[in-house]
Amino acid sequence: MTSKRMLWTVLFFGVLLTACGYRFTGGGELPENVRKISVSVFENKTQETGLESVITNDLIYEFTRSGKASVTSRERAEAILTGVIKSMHITTASHKGEDTALERRVTIVVDLNLVGHDNRILWVRKNLSANETYLVESDKLATENNKSEAIREMSQRLAETVFNSMTDDF
Repeated sequence: MTSKRMLWTVLFFGVLLTACGYRFTGGGELPENVRKISVSVFENKTQETGLESVITNDLIYEFTRSGKASVTSRERAEAILTGVIKSMHITTASHKGEDTALERRVTIVVDLNLVGHDNRILWVRKNLSANETYLVESDKLATENNKSEAIREMSQRLAETVFNSMTDDF
């Protein structure tokens, strides 16, 4: 009797989720059904060296992983994705007492453009932000390593967000 009730519960929620139009994000196609895309190295307007490479590589990985488009050279691409890292800020997320930070939050803001081979704008996203917190250690090198790991995690999430935003069909 218990397994039968469980089966009905699962079926009920399955029907409920499909009936209400629920779907996973990023399920559609790229704008204009682009199949070959070039991802340019982002312009980095921050003081964080190498941030442009981390973000660009994560975007390339996300497009490659999806299989919706092949990443290729500018010459062969149907569209080119460009971006600008406008800012990166670090703030205290939590502290102990007045002067001791326990966690910091790194936040970046980017602008992105997808342009067709005919220079027509296919997709734009301005002021997209992402953030991640990291632990502040007594050892400065450990804190820097934590910050670098936070940037890597934030960049991966940002790439997923960009891809999902580009492939949403609404």
